[in-house]
Amino acid sequence: MSLSSISPITSSERAEQGLAALEARIKQDLEWLALPAKRWLPQQSDAQAQNVVIIGAGMAGLAAAFALRLQGIDAVLYDKAPKDFEGPWATTARMETLRSPKHLTGPALDIPSLTFRAWYEAQFGLEAWNTLDKIPRLQWAAYLRWYRQVLALDVRNDHALTGLNLHDPQRVELTFSHQGEIRRVSARKVILAIGMDAFGGPAIPDFVSDVPKQYWAHSEEAIDFAALAGRRVAVVGGSATAMDVSATALEAGAAGVELLIRRPDFPRVNLSKGAGNPGFESGYFNLPDEWKWRLAQHIATVQTPPPHGSTLRVSRHPNAWFNFNAPVERVETRQEGIVVHTPQGEVPVDFLILATGYALDWHARPEFHALVDQVKTWGDAWQPPADKQNAQLASYPYLGADFAFQAKHSDSPSSLARVHCFSHPALLSNGHVVGLIPGISQGARTLAQHISGQLYFEDREHHYQAIIHYDDPELLGDEWQPAVPYAWRER
Repeated sequence: MSLSSISPITSSERAEQGLAALEARIKQDLEWLALPAKRWLPQQSDAQAQNVVIIGAGMAGLAAAFALRLQGIDAVLYDKAPKDFEGPWATTARMETLRSPKHLTGPALDIPSLTFRAWYEAQFGLEAWNTLDKIPRLQWAAYLRWYRQVLALDVRNDHALTGLNLHDPQRVELTFSHQGEIRRVSARKVILAIGMDAFGGPAIPDFVSDVPKQYWAHSEEAIDFAALAGRRVAVVGGSATAMDVSATALEAGAAGVELLIRRPDFPRVNLSKGAGNPGFESGYFNLPDEWKWRLAQHIATVQTPPPHGSTLRVSRHPNAWFNFNAPVERVETRQEGIVVHTPQGEVPVDFLILATGYALDWHARPEFHALVDQVKTWGDAWQPPADKQNAQLASYPYLGADFAFQAKHSDSPSSLARVHCFSHPALLSNGHVVGLIPGISQGARTLAQHISGQLYFEDREHHYQAIIHYDDPELLGDEWQPAVPYAWRER
């Protein structure tokens, strides 16, 4: 066979070969590091009993599961989404690229071959990496799917949590709805890795309370953008999400988008970026409550600007209008659509999108009914000065170093300490190590180490007996000969 008759390798085949080599490297890296640790927890007698259950299999849940695996602990992850649609990346997230710089290592837990960069270069090469600006959103989603697959994490999809039972001080009982059936599981530890809308949901302003749902949607919802072609759209908000939905509507052919921004201008600086360093990640929890509140309240007051690229994605359209000093006063329904009333005048549109973020409301989610009025919040723990009040921050849970809930009352269930909040509301207590790409490995590692130590402490009698009955001999007795007494050797 001549060389000219050999078919050249395709880019798809090259990517497959590159990933296969990378996966072999991951296996080798873990072997060189003697990881993961051997399983050491006592075997559970009940098939429905788990040591650790993680609710949510997005980035935070996966990172927590891998961090526990490195500690020798297997966790089971339950997610309400279908397979490959965990987290927001392939559903409600609408940015073109991630906000974070491409070099951040994310959930790799200090394993170089497990980073996004390693995954990307294995398929597309170093030159492609060097020319890449920021990570495309759907490629990040593909990377997380690969991460789950290559680590063989136990993810069980289509499981919607419907309830927590905290009556047993030794375990948490969980109820799930799965394909029309009710399933019950118990766990010694539960990690809630449920994202931005944990213990609440989309913040819905009162001005749409009487507006028929056909005229509006929250950015968190699935929106038929194709149906907005040729229609007038208003977007409430000036955040990154507001830019994403505005651009998506414009790219789908909307006749125009009116951005209604209550501020007189955009903030210019993202203060959260100034907080990123190892000392902040490691030392934040030990800051006094006054300082934690001071930092969070200031950032919340100044607010975060939308990203440069996301804003340009909107402003390049001539039919996008940035309306400042335009808070929505009321929305009026008319026969031809709706009219949004602002201090700048009336804005007639066909559809309204609310990019108004999330609100924590402990009463909003029936699956977390057991936590209502039992969880200690920042409002219970800290009273800021009159000029530093923030009702939303005050509703955040006041967590321990292990991300566990604290009891609000002396008679609150002791099993609250078995539930760990590895979700956005942990930010005030534990810092920027939850749900954010820069600090997720630090947060997952801290969480796993605490849980590992706590489970060891609970099982201390088991481990003591294991030591007492350990019978693997170091010496067999044939490694030496007893010496003849010294006095006899002199004769």
